[in-house]
Amino acid sequence: MPLGKILWVDDEIESLQSQILFLQNKGYEVTALTNGFDAVDFVKENPLDVVLLDETMPGITGLETLSKIKEINSQIPVVMITKNETENLMDDAIGSQITDYLIKPVNPNQVLLSLKKIIDNKRLVAEKTTTAYQQQFRNLFMALNSSPDYNEWMDIYKKLVYWELEMDKSDSPEMQEVFQTQKNEANTEFFKFVSKNYARWVNPKSDEGPVMSHNLIKFKVLPHIEKGTPTFFVLIDNLRFDQWRAIAPIFAESFRILEEDSFYSILPTATQYARNAIFSGLLPVEIEKTFPQQWKNDDEEGGKNLYEEEFVRAFLKRQRREDIKFSYTKILNNQAGQDLVNNMHNLMGNDLNIIVYNFVDMLSHARTEMEVLKELAGDETSYRSVTKSWFEHSPLHQALKKVADKKLNLILATDHGSVRVKTPAKVIGDKQTTTNLRYKHGRNLNYEPKEVLAFRDPKEAGLPVPTVNSSYIFAREDMYLCYPNNYNYYVNYYRNTFQHGGVSLEEMIVPVIKMTNK
Repeated sequence: MPLGKILWVDDEIESLQSQILFLQNKGYEVTALTNGFDAVDFVKENPLDVVLLDETMPGITGLETLSKIKEINSQIPVVMITKNETENLMDDAIGSQITDYLIKPVNPNQVLLSLKKIIDNKRLVAEKTTTAYQQQFRNLFMALNSSPDYNEWMDIYKKLVYWELEMDKSDSPEMQEVFQTQKNEANTEFFKFVSKNYARWVNPKSDEGPVMSHNLIKFKVLPHIEKGTPTFFVLIDNLRFDQWRAIAPIFAESFRILEEDSFYSILPTATQYARNAIFSGLLPVEIEKTFPQQWKNDDEEGGKNLYEEEFVRAFLKRQRREDIKFSYTKILNNQAGQDLVNNMHNLMGNDLNIIVYNFVDMLSHARTEMEVLKELAGDETSYRSVTKSWFEHSPLHQALKKVADKKLNLILATDHGSVRVKTPAKVIGDKQTTTNLRYKHGRNLNYEPKEVLAFRDPKEAGLPVPTVNSSYIFAREDMYLCYPNNYNYYVNYYRNTFQHGGVSLEEMIVPVIKMTNK
């Protein structure tokens, strides 16, 4: 089987016989033609891996031939070979989607290298990725077994995300399985780590712990606010670290990324708790005490995130930063997004502009309910792809590009991540028990202790006590909590959906990114 099927089109093809023979000896199947008309007819009838195309030929030129070939099959890689190195020609060729170009006279190794880049690139990248991960596997294994602290866990998770994205380039199912096993092991150890340390982190008498939801603005936003330079704090709901990495190149086109950091979402890793904590600068138990009219528990009627602007104002007052002129914008639909685009220049006069964008969270929930989205975002790779496609064409991207040429600070964060659930766990509770799949609270909960992180006293976790004798449980790793009623139906319905609220690397360690104008 040949390494690749090549069509070489040149009106002086006889002078290239030695080069064609060289490629054939290297394992390529080469067809030689002398004009663009024959080339177009050949492309119509034959599958090809690469076309080598001379620019200057009688009849129709190389660029004209290129255009006709792309009309037949836009995916065929074309290498333009030319004597002419003028800028206009190169612009025309590149604009016509050539894959590579070579300047005559070309030697056989130049042609071979170009073919290898095109045909063998995927295989070579996959092999390199597999080899590199094999070398890093032991380092990650050692890190997982060295009792990492909260900073080291953030570093471990970043490395796992890096290799997860690299594994997208690998065509080795065996190595992908090895990586997934290591990631699962990491989540097992992370659950133990959080179980051991979480209560201490949220204890108001302790100053030990990572940056978390309730002190995110204090440590990651306020220090960057300066008079005369607007700061935009953009919170994209439910954005995992790997999803950030997927959209990072789009941000990098318009902004300079200064710091790629992470922080820990509080538990439950759910919008009502984590996002209210971010904007109030308080743990949920403190929010309920400070804002009894505004706080609503899971089982209470009404919106759970309706008072974020009020929480921000109160937070700035407690921080004695009432001098900060701020705006708050929440985007829940496309029209609100377009309104933001139109209003961006008006926001430049503020010290702080908070923009909350809900798309990713809506995508996560919609994916659970809609069969089409289950197909589009069936796993982590496609979930990242859908997120990237959304952001690239979103009003948020348009809005930020409108001010990218202005002097500003841009801080991107989220409230929590999500995890693809695969392993069901049975929970029994009364009618007041909440329905979330990754956490539950209620009285008389019956569960398998090893499957959850449990707080019989919610205040130990910085959480309010909805009813007397209420306790909270949080699912570990990729588990999801189901009731016995219609158990098999719900197990099958929710398996492989993205959920949040529990304890996993994907839900708890989330991005906070500092950027500025270029």
